[in-house]
Amino acid sequence: MIRPKPDPVSKGQESVWDYPRPAIAQPCPSRIVIEHAGLIVANTRSSIRTLETSHPPSYYIPPEDITPGMLRRAEGSSFCEWKGAAAYWDVIVGDVVLPRVGWSYPNPTETFVMLRDHIAFYAAPFDLCKVDGETVTPQPGEFYGGWITSKLAGPFKGIAGSRGW
Repeated sequence: MIRPKPDPVSKGQESVWDYPRPAIAQPCPSRIVIEHAGLIVANTRSSIRTLETSHPPSYYIPPEDITPGMLRRAEGSSFCEWKGAAAYWDVIVGDVVLPRVGWSYPNPTETFVMLRDHIAFYAAPFDLCKVDGETVTPQPGEFYGGWITSKLAGPFKGIAGSRGW
């Protein structure tokens, strides 16, 4: 693996290069808000964030903090070597369907059991995703679901040339 030079870390920042591999999950008290078409999709202070070397966190939201009626199970699945088999979710906001914008682990591995029934979302398809009031930047790359804020130092997996990291 060719490891890039980590970006400088400013006061109050975390470097994604200090995150562990294999990944871990931890409770997160930050306020996580997702909005689309003027409606709140999710609003929580009870998320679980996953941390993995070179990746910004993904935030898994408990179902009770997702607006009822906005989720529909989508077709397909994928497999994470650490978390297990993932299921996908569509988000329905009025007449708009955002296909496969969420994912969950219905039967996660023992290490990630706290993720059961929680759903993570890609930031890019939504009008607004925030962590503690700050609008996030989606992690680059089509597959990755991390949320980048000013509290993170990169570089981040998904940028050009990161395939071998």
